[in-house]
Amino acid sequence: VLFSSLMLVESLMMIVSSIVPNFLMGIVTGAGIQGVMMLVGGFFKLPHDIPNIFWKYPFHYVAFHTYVTEGLFKNEYEGLRFDNPNVQGVNRYITGEVVLTDIWQIDMNYSKYVDLAILLGMIVLYRVLFLFIIKGREKMKPVVGSMLSSMGESSKTVIHVEKPDATPLNGHVV
Repeated sequence: VLFSSLMLVESLMMIVSSIVPNFLMGIVTGAGIQGVMMLVGGFFKLPHDIPNIFWKYPFHYVAFHTYVTEGLFKNEYEGLRFDNPNVQGVNRYITGEVVLTDIWQIDMNYSKYVDLAILLGMIVLYRVLFLFIIKGREKMKPVVGSMLSSMGESSKTVIHVEKPDATPLNGHVV
């Protein structure tokens, strides 16, 4: 899951760098995208606390941080039992699944392997999108260049300026 997160950040920054004109705008744009994804990914703010109208439904499920957080937490907490000293008797233990659903608000309807499959699918999608952007720019560059040069030639006016004291080509002084 950590390696797929690394690959996704790399793929996202490759897409950003293929779109923006210079590296400074790429850093700013990439940091902005990463910041929004981190905010709605469920780590800084729990999923049920994210405002539903705008932030949760499009961004929470598109942000790969959601699936990274869920996959890592499911990997670490599933199958564990924690001692609860406040409760006596048979039910004095809290399971990892209860911690995931009640405290971390993780969706337990699917396994950690589904989270990993979603992350791998996003890697493939981002890399294919990067390929399309690069190939599209490669094919459009000559077309745009020829359009700009043809527009530039039609609007250019050539002015010949001769010096009045210049020597004529045949060497005679007038």
